[in-house]
Amino acid sequence: MLTIIQALLLIIGVVRFFVIAHFIMSWLIRFEVLNVRQQFVGQVWYTLERVLEPIYGPIRRMLPNMGGIDLSPVLVLVGLEILRIFLINNMGAFL
Repeated sequence: MLTIIQALLLIIGVVRFFVIAHFIMSWLIRFEVLNVRQQFVGQVWYTLERVLEPIYGPIRRMLPNMGGIDLSPVLVLVGLEILRIFLINNMGAFL
């Protein structure tokens, strides 16, 4: 059971990295530091979009319209952190 919790913590860490990378890239694209028409940037951006949209979509539907501000990455990060803390606190029960 401990191995399953460690695997879940690893998955949470990877998803957190993807969300943070997507968040930073969105700001860099918005301020025209990065250009999506560049091949590598476009591939990374569209891959992150395809991976994270199933996570962001339900959260975006629940949030009210904020006038162009997307809070779904912040809520995903908060939810992942809550899940990570829950798993770490309960890991001792499976030792």
